[in-house]
Amino acid sequence: MSLRIIFMGTPEFSVPTLRLLVDAGHRIAAVYTQPPRPGGRRGLDLQKSPVHQAAELLGLPVFTPVNFKDADERERFAAFDADVAVVVAYGLLLPEAVLNGTRDGCYNGHASLLPRWRGAAPIQRAIMAGDEQTGMMVMKMDKGLDTGAVALTRKVEIGRNMTAGELHDRLMQVGAKAMAEAMVKLEMNDLPLTPQPEVGVLYAAKIDKAETRIDFARDASDVHNHIRGLAPFPGAWFELAIGGKPERVKVLGSELAEGQGIAGQLLTDDLLVACASGAVRLTRLQKAGGKPLAAADFLRGTPLGAGTRLS
Repeated sequence: MSLRIIFMGTPEFSVPTLRLLVDAGHRIAAVYTQPPRPGGRRGLDLQKSPVHQAAELLGLPVFTPVNFKDADERERFAAFDADVAVVVAYGLLLPEAVLNGTRDGCYNGHASLLPRWRGAAPIQRAIMAGDEQTGMMVMKMDKGLDTGAVALTRKVEIGRNMTAGELHDRLMQVGAKAMAEAMVKLEMNDLPLTPQPEVGVLYAAKIDKAETRIDFARDASDVHNHIRGLAPFPGAWFELAIGGKPERVKVLGSELAEGQGIAGQLLTDDLLVACASGAVRLTRLQKAGGKPLAAADFLRGTPLGAGTRLS
């Protein structure tokens, strides 16, 4: 026995789920992903999404509609006569015709403990808020934004220094296993659905470039969470005068540390920075156009002593 599945996803985060469903013997009727986007070093080449590339390697048919406003697209979706659609970070809003276009509807793998952090950036927002725990939830989709009933939950602890990139990779694997398990339960007609509570709702807004600059005039814990929540992408940054001109430096890793002083000022020669209260030690940095470097390697090329002001 196996399910006939339409898979819908776009980034690398979605790929392990697709592969695991194939390995489990399910029949993938179609793979939907976002259209190729400009990429490459000059941004001139059209690049297929990670899901698109994975699907082609697996010999699966791929479809890349811009949206589902066209009646022909909705009819094609329904014509696959699928049991269920599995959605993981697809990136497009699905109309009712798609949500109801399979026998058992659409099931979404969402990277938070709903109803906390509905929306676009749950991984980053959880870390930036200082959450100690998050998880993956398999949810039956409805018309709302991540409001559907929950079918399965897997919790994940967020380490004190864990970055968004590290949490992303952990949840990517946890989510794949959770969805595979949910599909087994669905096939056996043993997948209970629990409505989300009405309390505790938070929205994970998309990360805005305007919020990526580090504000050392905040408490050290807030600065640390901000840095790791934006690492490795888009990256929190400060400005530093290098060669007589201001240059952005991304911070891709930090640690909480003891220390007091003027906010933004280096307290030592090893990148210990004072905050409004407490301090953070910067452990991994990247200059514009350069490679990410451990603090010691960064300092060899850009010596910074105690008293230097970061802004």
